[in-house]
Order: sequence, then structure tokens, then C-alpha cells
Amino acid sequence: MRIKLVKSLIGRKDSHIDTAKSLGLKKIGDVSTQPDNSATRGKIKEISYLIEVQEV
Repeated sequence: MRIKLVKSLIGRKDSHIDTAKSLGLKKIGDVSTQPDNSATRGKIKEISYLIEVQEV
């Protein structure tokens, strides 16, 4: 799965910032490739309003 950060992390909950960083996303425009498993899907669900997801 390709995950792209499209909104800023400034002012977000600490847990959402930590989730984004665990996916390898630190600043707007960062793209990360992650495996398609239940842990990754849970992280995506938590911060879905900040990211765009493409299934590869």
C-alpha cells in the first residue's frame, strides 16, 4: 500500500502524530510503502483524514 501525507501534523493529537511517524510520514508530501495487513489498516483508519491511500 502506498500512503501519502496530504495534511499537516501541526495541532493534531499526539497519538495521531505518532501513528503517522510509525508509517514513515513526517511532512506533507511524504510517501511510504507499507504491507497490507491488519496493523497497517488500523493505523490508516486512525489517521484517514490526514492521508491518501493507494493499493498497489
